[in-house]
Amino acid sequence: MPRTRRLLDVPLVYALATLAIFSATRLGLALWTGTSAVPLSEWLTVFAKGLWFDLVVLAALLAPVWLYEAALPDRWRTTRTHHALRFAWFLLAVFVLLFIAVAEATFWLEFSTRFNFIAVDYLLYTHEVLGNIRESYPVPWIVAGIAAAALLVALAVRPALRRADLAPTSRARRLGYVAAALVLPAAALAVASIEQMGSIGNAYADELAGNGIFTFAAAARRNELDYDKLYATMPQDEADRLLRSLGVERKPLLPNSSLDQVAAREGAEPHISGMPRRPRHVILVTVESLSAEFLGAYGSTKGMTPNLDRLAREGIRFANMYATGTRTVRGLEAVSLGTPPVPGQAIVRRPGNEHLSTMGELLEHQGFATSFVYGGYGMFDNMNAYFDANDYRVVDRRDFPKASIVFENVWGVADESLFDNAIRVVDANAAKGAPTFTHIMTTTNHRPFTYPDGRIPIRSPGGREGGVMYTDWAIGKFVEDARTRPWFDETLFVFIADHCAAVAGKTKLPVAGYRIPLILWAPGLVDPGIYEPVVSQIDLPPSLLDLMRVDGDDYFFGRSVFEVPSGPERAFISNYQSLGYLRDGMLTVLSPGRKVEAFRVDPVTYESTPTPVDPTLAKEAIAYYQTASRAFRQGALKAPPYAEH
Repeated sequence: MPRTRRLLDVPLVYALATLAIFSATRLGLALWTGTSAVPLSEWLTVFAKGLWFDLVVLAALLAPVWLYEAALPDRWRTTRTHHALRFAWFLLAVFVLLFIAVAEATFWLEFSTRFNFIAVDYLLYTHEVLGNIRESYPVPWIVAGIAAAALLVALAVRPALRRADLAPTSRARRLGYVAAALVLPAAALAVASIEQMGSIGNAYADELAGNGIFTFAAAARRNELDYDKLYATMPQDEADRLLRSLGVERKPLLPNSSLDQVAAREGAEPHISGMPRRPRHVILVTVESLSAEFLGAYGSTKGMTPNLDRLAREGIRFANMYATGTRTVRGLEAVSLGTPPVPGQAIVRRPGNEHLSTMGELLEHQGFATSFVYGGYGMFDNMNAYFDANDYRVVDRRDFPKASIVFENVWGVADESLFDNAIRVVDANAAKGAPTFTHIMTTTNHRPFTYPDGRIPIRSPGGREGGVMYTDWAIGKFVEDARTRPWFDETLFVFIADHCAAVAGKTKLPVAGYRIPLILWAPGLVDPGIYEPVVSQIDLPPSLLDLMRVDGDDYFFGRSVFEVPSGPERAFISNYQSLGYLRDGMLTVLSPGRKVEAFRVDPVTYESTPTPVDPTLAKEAIAYYQTASRAFRQGALKAPPYAEH
C-alpha cells in the first residue's frame, strides 16, 4: 500500500457529519420557535452550550467507530468489499441521525421540549404511538425524503472516506483510538448532566441547548425520581404539623379500620352552597387536552365550545382550576387519588398502586357501583390495571359493541361512541338500584384530530380547533341523551380536563399552561354560579365526596372546596421533575439538586418573573411534596383495610 499523508480519518468524517446534523436540528427548532420566545441575544449561548451536549453524545457514538478503526487490518482498507460495507454503514448511520432529527421536530411541535420521559414511555406503546404518527403525518414520503437526504450526504463524503482508507494506520494511532473509545465517553458522561440545560433561564432556550439523544438517555435513567435523594426536605414531624395547619385532614390509617364499617350520611344532610340536594349518581368526564383558553366561558372568542359554555352558565364554573401535570396519567392520578404529583412517573403507572384511597376504592366500599370508561385501549399507560386494582369496573373500546362505534382512530373511538357506551354502563348500574360513580376519559381531542364528518363545520382531520369543536359537540349530544334516562334528575355531571393542550413557555412551569376548566352541572341540583378561588385538581375527589354526602373526604391531600373554612388558596403544577406550588401569586418550584426557586406570577398575563424565595411558602411546598412521595412509598396511601402498618 502506498504511503499517503492522512489529512482526514473516518471517525473525523463521521464526527463532522454528525455535528452538522445536530446543529441543523437545533437551528431548525430555533427558527420554528421564533425570536419572540428565544431572543437573538440568547442564541449564541444556546448554540455554545448545545455544542457541549453534542460533543458528549458524539463521544458515545464514536466509541464503536474508534474501536473498529483500531482493529481494522490495513490490507482490508482498499478492498471493494470494505468500501461497499463502509459506504452502507455510513449511509445507515446518517439515515438514523436524520430520522432522529425529524422525530425530534415532531416531538417539539407537540411538547416544545427535547425528548424526555414521555418519549421513553412512548416506546412501550408502539401500537398507539406509531398509529398516531401514521394517521398524523405522510410517513412514506417523510421516510423517502430522509433516505434521499442520507444518500446525498453519503455520496458527498464518499471521496473523503476513500481517501482516508489510503493511508495505513500506525500502532500509535490504533492505541489512541482504543484510549479514546474507552476514556472519552465515560469522562463526558461523568461530567455532563441534564441539570446543565437549565442555566440559561429561558425554558425554550434551555431545551434548544440540549441534545435529544442525551435527554432521552437521561430520561430513561430517571423515569422514577427519589424525592429524598434529589429534592429539598424537612423533618417529617414538622411537615405533618404544617400540613395540618394548612387544612390537610388525612386521617392516620388505623389498624383494623374498614370503610365497610362506615355508612353513608343518609340522615340530616348538611347544606352545601350551590347544591342543596345530594346527587345519587355522579358522572365525571375528564376531557383530553382541554385547556381553559379554548372555552368561551373562560375568555375565548372563537366560539369553539357552545355546549360547554352553556353548561358553565347553568352550573358551577370554577374560574381558577389548575391541572397537576402535562399528561393524562397525571390528571387521572389527581382526580382519582387526590395527591400532589410525585416526581418521575405518575402513580397510575407505578407498581404497588393497588387498593389506594381512590374514589373507586372509597365509594365501592360504601355501596356505589364504580366504573371507569375509556375510549381507547386501557392497557395504554397502565390505566386498566390501575383502575381495576382500585375497585373500578373497567370498560374500554374492546368492550364496546361494534355497531356502536361510528368512527375510530388509533387513540380510540369517537367521543360520541364513547358517551353512548358510557350511558349503557350507567343504565346497567342504576338498574341494579345502587348509587353510581362513572369516570369517563375521552380521546378525540388528540392528534391526529380525526372524527366523523358532518357533526361540525370543520372537516376531519380538523387540527386542534376541530378536535375541540367535535368534543364539545359530542358532550352536547351526551347530556341531551342523558336527559331521556330515568337517572338523569339525580345525576351530577362533572367536566374537567386531564391537562392542557400545551405547556410551552419561557419558564419550566408556565402557569397559563396548567389552567383547565371545571364545570359542575345538574339541572335541579346545582344552582348556577362561579367559584373564583384558586383550586387544584387534587381538590376534586374530596369535594365530590362532600357533595355526595359520603365519608372519605379526609383520606386525600386535597381538600373539599365546600368546607368552611376551606384553607388557603393553592395549586400544584409539575412536569416530571419540577414541582410547583402556587399560592398568593407566587410560584415556588422544587427541582433536583435540592434546588428551590420562586417566581412572581402576573394575575392577568400569567407571566412569571424570578423573585427571592419566600421561606414560608418553600416549607409548605416541601411539606406537601415530601409527605406525598413518602406516603406512597411507605404504603400510607393504601385504603383501609389494605393499609400496612
